[in-house]
Amino acid sequence: MSKHTVIVEPVDLSLEQLRGDCAQMAPHWKASAATAPAPVPPSLIHGVVVPPHSARLLDSMSDYGD
Repeated sequence: MSKHTVIVEPVDLSLEQLRGDCAQMAPHWKASAATAPAPVPPSLIHGVVVPPHSARLLDSMSDYGD
C-alpha cells in the first residue's frame, strides 16, 4: 500500500447528516456566474426551420433549455 492510499470505510448516513455535511461545505463551493450562451449566427444554420411549439418544448426540457 502506498503512502497516498486512503481507505474509507462505508458509513450509513441519514439524510439529515448528509444535509448537515453539505451545509458545512457550502461556503467552500464557488458557483460561476450564470451566463446565457451566445446565439449561433444565422449564417451557420442555413435551412433549419423549427416550429415555434417545438422550440418551446425543447426550451422547457432541462437537457436542452437550461
